Amino acid sequence: MEFLPQEIEKYAEEHTAKESEVLYNLNRETHLKVLIPRMLSGHIQGRVLSMFSHMLKPKNILEIGTYTGYSAICFAEGMHPEGKITTIDYNNELETMANSYFEKAGFSDQIDMKIGNAMDIIPTLDMKWDLVFIDADKENYSNYFDLVIDNVNPGGYIIADNVLWSGKVIQEEVKTDLDTRELDKYNKKINEDSRVENLLLPVRDGLMVARKL
Repeated sequence: MEFLPQEIEKYAEEHTAKESEVLYNLNRETHLKVLIPRMLSGHIQGRVLSMFSHMLKPKNILEIGTYTGYSAICFAEGMHPEGKITTIDYNNELETMANSYFEKAGFSDQIDMKIGNAMDIIPTLDMKWDLVFIDADKENYSNYFDLVIDNVNPGGYIIADNVLWSGKVIQEEVKTDLDTRELDKYNKKINEDSRVENLLLPVRDGLMVARKL
């Protein structure tokens, strides 16, 4: 995921608002205790997500892929005062950790964490979304998009993480890998969908931002 020279990345971090103390501690604990800590959004991307949320002031947010809760807290920072986040993850081992940090950040009443298969849970949610964040199993990105697009309000956003997949999406020799192939498929799908306007941001591992028209 290191697309920028380290000096440039360091300069960007030094000239970006710091993460909160709660997020800093969550970042640190994730790296100390949880497998594959690179899955966490981290400082720069976290500030991007928080900035989006502050700009949009969404009332209803759906997050597919909670991990340890870092990105959910970033979205919560900027959402509407009466906003709600529904976040879904299959890994119940991280539920206690995530919920403890939601409470520490002051958002426990606004973030509802659901454990299970997102493909099964999403159809049961009778809500319209202002913002959807996809950051779960890569092979289902297109399926997640299809599940949520009709329930995204006009002008709402669907943001998908890891769409550059450490640069593998442009390496033909590795496109036999299922995750790489499906992410490339997702990027093409969004780029060709007339229902959305899209922007692929090369932030960290890539964010595909789609605005519903």
